[in-house]
Amino acid sequence: MRLSKSFTIEPDINNYVEETKGERSASERVNELLRRAMLQEQYDKLATEAEQFYSVANGERTEARAMQKASLRSFGRD
Repeated sequence: MRLSKSFTIEPDINNYVEETKGERSASERVNELLRRAMLQEQYDKLATEAEQFYSVANGERTEARAMQKASLRSFGRD
Protein backbone atom coordinates (compact mmCIF):
# COMPACT_ATOMS: atom_id res chain seq x y z
CA MET A 1 0.00 0.00 0.00
CA ARG A 2 1.31 3.44 -0.86
CA LEU A 3 0.77 6.49 1.27
CA SER A 4 0.50 9.96 -0.15
CA LYS A 5 2.84 12.30 1.74
CA SER A 6 4.06 15.79 1.15
CA PHE A 7 7.72 16.72 1.66
CA THR A 8 9.76 19.75 0.75
CA ILE A 9 12.69 18.91 -1.51
CA GLU A 10 15.61 21.16 -2.26
CA PRO A 11 15.89 22.30 -5.88
CA ASP A 12 19.17 20.48 -6.58
CA ILE A 13 17.68 17.21 -5.30
CA ASN A 14 14.58 17.72 -7.41
CA ASN A 15 16.77 18.36 -10.46
CA TYR A 16 18.71 15.16 -9.78
CA VAL A 17 15.51 13.13 -9.49
CA GLU A 18 14.15 14.61 -12.73
CA GLU A 19 17.42 13.90 -14.56
CA THR A 20 17.72 10.30 -13.34
CA LYS A 21 14.14 9.04 -13.24
CA GLY A 22 14.08 7.79 -16.81
CA GLU A 23 10.65 6.47 -17.76
CA ARG A 24 9.55 6.08 -14.14
CA SER A 25 7.65 8.64 -12.16
CA ALA A 26 9.48 11.02 -9.84
CA SER A 27 7.80 9.28 -6.88
CA GLU A 28 9.17 5.90 -7.92
CA ARG A 29 12.66 7.37 -8.29
CA VAL A 30 12.48 9.07 -4.90
CA ASN A 31 11.32 5.82 -3.30
CA GLU A 32 14.22 3.97 -4.93
CA LEU A 33 16.71 6.54 -3.66
CA LEU A 34 15.23 6.44 -0.17
CA ARG A 35 15.44 2.64 -0.06
CA ARG A 36 19.10 2.82 -1.06
CA ALA A 37 19.73 5.47 1.59
CA MET A 38 18.04 3.30 4.22
CA LEU A 39 20.24 0.33 3.29
CA GLN A 40 23.34 2.51 3.38
CA GLU A 41 22.45 3.74 6.87
CA GLN A 42 21.99 0.13 7.99
CA TYR A 43 25.40 -0.82 6.54
CA ASP A 44 26.99 2.19 8.24
CA LYS A 45 25.42 1.20 11.56
CA LEU A 46 26.64 -2.39 11.20
CA ALA A 47 30.13 -1.18 10.33
CA THR A 48 30.17 1.03 13.43
CA GLU A 49 28.97 -1.86 15.61
CA ALA A 50 31.61 -4.16 14.15
CA GLU A 51 34.31 -1.55 14.71
CA GLN A 52 33.26 -1.18 18.34
CA PHE A 53 33.07 -4.94 18.85
CA TYR A 54 36.51 -5.61 17.38
CA SER A 55 38.13 -2.73 19.23
CA VAL A 56 36.91 -4.29 22.51
CA ALA A 57 37.89 -7.78 21.35
CA ASN A 58 41.40 -6.58 20.42
CA GLY A 59 41.79 -5.04 23.86
CA GLU A 60 40.74 -8.31 25.47
CA ARG A 61 43.12 -10.21 23.22
CA THR A 62 46.00 -8.00 24.35
CA GLU A 63 45.15 -8.74 27.96
CA ALA A 64 44.86 -12.46 27.21
CA ARG A 65 48.28 -12.48 25.54
CA ALA A 66 49.81 -10.72 28.53
CA MET A 67 48.29 -13.36 30.81
CA GLN A 68 49.60 -16.16 28.60
CA LYS A 69 53.11 -14.71 28.66
CA ALA A 70 53.00 -14.37 32.44
CA SER A 71 51.79 -17.97 32.74
CA LEU A 72 54.58 -19.23 30.49
CA ARG A 73 57.18 -17.36 32.55
CA SER A 74 55.68 -18.90 35.69
CA PHE A 75 55.84 -22.39 34.20
CA GLY A 76 59.44 -21.77 33.15
CA ARG A 77 60.42 -21.05 36.75
CA ASP A 78 58.92 -24.30 38.05
